[in-house]
Amino acid sequence: MMLRMDNERIRAICLGLPHVAETVNWGHHLVYWVGDRDIGGKMFAMTDLDGTGYGVLLFHCGAERFRELLEVEGVVASPYLAKAHWVTLLRWDVLRAREIEEELKRAHALIYEKLPKRTKTILALPEKERARVIRERKKVLRERAKAKKG
Repeated sequence: MMLRMDNERIRAICLGLPHVAETVNWGHHLVYWVGDRDIGGKMFAMTDLDGTGYGVLLFHCGAERFRELLEVEGVVASPYLAKAHWVTLLRWDVLRAREIEEELKRAHALIYEKLPKRTKTILALPEKERARVIRERKKVLRERAKAKKG
């Protein structure tokens, strides 16, 4: 039986990786982050939630893999993110499900390696302590935003 990829399968794969957070950005993209963005996390993949965007899945792949993937029909350089070595799958059937899963794991690992040392330190904390640090950081950011508006 061939497994079909879709947003829900991508979500299950991404959330199964360590330290992944998700947000909805730009109105219709589900964005996956290695580490919460408020502590310096960075995005590694995103899907188009409502079919109004360009392509179905975007992910970071690194410089070497970028060139290889662009040779695959249905894989294109991601608009606005190509310089950072991101590609877009135009359809779910461009790569086999197992290949997509491997690409997402690679994207996660590549981005984790690029995280600032302080972010990796927070991610290494025990879960309860990490959650507390992230909550405190979000509170500080909310207060700063209020002060700017006020």
